[in-house]
Amino acid sequence: MAGMSLQDLENKIEKVVSRQALHKYEQGKMKPDSQVLIALSNVLNVPVDYFYSVPSVHVELKNISYRKYSSKISKTEQVSVEEKARENYERYLELEHLIDPSEKSEYFTYDKVIENADDAETAAKKLREVWSLGYDPIPDVVEMLEDKGYKVFELDAPDGFDGMKADVDGKKIIVLKKSVKQGEDVVRKRFTALHELAHHSLQFSTKLTDKAEENLCHTFASAVLYPADMAKKELSRDRFHFYQNELVLIKERWGISFSAVFSRALHLGIITSFIYRRFNIGYRERKLHLNEPGRYMSKEKPVRLERLIYMGLSKEIISINEAAFFAGKTVGEFRKQLQQLV
Repeated sequence: MAGMSLQDLENKIEKVVSRQALHKYEQGKMKPDSQVLIALSNVLNVPVDYFYSVPSVHVELKNISYRKYSSKISKTEQVSVEEKARENYERYLELEHLIDPSEKSEYFTYDKVIENADDAETAAKKLREVWSLGYDPIPDVVEMLEDKGYKVFELDAPDGFDGMKADVDGKKIIVLKKSVKQGEDVVRKRFTALHELAHHSLQFSTKLTDKAEENLCHTFASAVLYPADMAKKELSRDRFHFYQNELVLIKERWGISFSAVFSRALHLGIITSFIYRRFNIGYRERKLHLNEPGRYMSKEKPVRLERLIYMGLSKEIISINEAAFFAGKTVGEFRKQLQQLV
């Protein structure tokens, strides 16, 4: 999970223990003493209790796919992300078994094979219909997905990572990169979450290349965020210019980036490919891809696991120590955030 080799760990632990001894710990041939455990805990950024915990469930992630062509991570980083996701889901599942919330999933499935952008557009329209979203902006995409039964996690991940989807025994998992600063622009996270939903929900023609499939996932995500009828109404075909001020207003209402808005306009025939190229050139020249103006006011943060933890505490199904384990925190850290009212 830390993305280290045994040699990396030996170097970071500053010769407290050798690589050979670490290898024997992993194989169960030796046990570390308290000094080594504390050192491992500090270097690997996990509580000491982590080494004593024995999960009651073990899961294997299947059908893993990343948001290709934007997720550019090494094999070591990929293994780290997948192991973090697996470990998070094990804790999540163990807690669900204890709490037994009895909540049904409402996964979106689309039976028709997706071959082109019009098919992806139709699938997005069907999603809005099935989930009764109407033509309104989606206030919080992550909250919506959790309400429908998708297990959504945020992970500390390398800069090259955007999102990932996986399946575990019929359950659908979406992994997103954790926000690193307060007030961070969440439109990319909204888009990535729906992109991974497309991978979960849609069947693509076997004739498509990976890149073509990714582009159709982009089309689906944009169409879910910004319905075609509203885009046509607001963007209007009979115009000579687009102004940044207008795009900020659209972004702050619909939670969609400038570039996704222009991709929608191109697909819907509102602008020509020439105008689209001019927009992309100007977008890069002004460095808007580094700090796009406008902010969409939404958390876009998974909260269901946290709610289950507090439910378990309130019903005295789990202890403070167990709650800290499920939250992935030390007991001390978890106690500091507790504020019991009644």
